[in-house]
Amino acid sequence: MSTLSEILREKEGAPLFGIEQGASVLDAVNMMNDCSVGALIVNDVGRMIGIFTERDVLRRVIGRQLDPATVRVGQVMTGRVICCTPATSIDEARELMRSRRIRHLPVLDAEGEVVGVISIGDLNAYQTTHQETTIHYLHEYLHGRV
Repeated sequence: MSTLSEILREKEGAPLFGIEQGASVLDAVNMMNDCSVGALIVNDVGRMIGIFTERDVLRRVIGRQLDPATVRVGQVMTGRVICCTPATSIDEARELMRSRRIRHLPVLDAEGEVVGVISIGDLNAYQTTHQETTIHYLHEYLHGRV
C-alpha cells in the first residue's frame, strides 16, 4: 500500500510555505502568487495554528467585502485543520480530501510538526505516474518482452 511518505520523498527539498497569523491577507496573497501555491501554513511562534487557502480569500475576505490590506490572516484562516501523517495511505488521503472537500492536507510528524503539505494535484500526479508505469509493464508483458 502506497503512503504519503512516497509523495513527500518526491517533494523532498521543496520549501514549505508558511506565514505568521499577524500578516495581512494582502501579504499572504502576494506570497501565494509569488510561490505559485494555493495554501499557506499559518504559524504562531513557529507552530501551525491554521491554514490559509484561496478559498479563505474568496469566502472570508472578498465575499465579505473586507480590505485585504487591513485584515489579518489569523482572522480569516481555517483554524480546524484536517491533517495526516506520512504513514497515511494515498487512498485514505484521497478519500479524506474528497469527503471533506479540501485540496490541501498538512502532513505532521510524530511530534506534531508540519513536514509537508500534500495537494490534490500531488495525489493526481502520483496516481497518473503509477498508472502509466503499470500500463507500460502490462504492454511489455502482453508483447512478451518481460
